Amino acid sequence: DVQLVESGGGAVQAGESLRLSCKISGSSTRWMGWFREAPGKQREGVASIDRFGSTTYADSVKGRFTISQDNAKNTVYLQMNSLKPEDAAMYYCAARRGLSSTLTPAEYDYWGQGTQVTVS
Repeated sequence: DVQLVESGGGAVQAGESLRLSCKISGSSTRWMGWFREAPGKQREGVASIDRFGSTTYADSVKGRFTISQDNAKNTVYLQMNSLKPEDAAMYYCAARRGLSSTLTPAEYDYWGQGTQVTVS
């Protein structure tokens, strides 16, 4: 089994930055992803990274968000710069055992509880 615990959310103003962290414990997985869900909207993929460092980003965050990992700490990060009001959402960390890259939520096997990001 895999356990995921997110942290780092908060309230910021537009243009500011936040770094989210996802602590992973349990079995290893191939892909880790960050997703977000705003009120009234479907959950959407933001970024993913595999154990070898390959990354994928949603077009809406390219150039502003960076996903990274520290394997020694079993932690995945999402650095979010130049935040916009439309980035406000609950952000979730997820893990996927499958081999291919995807930002489709249904393709992920394990989920954290989420951390709230508010941008005004």
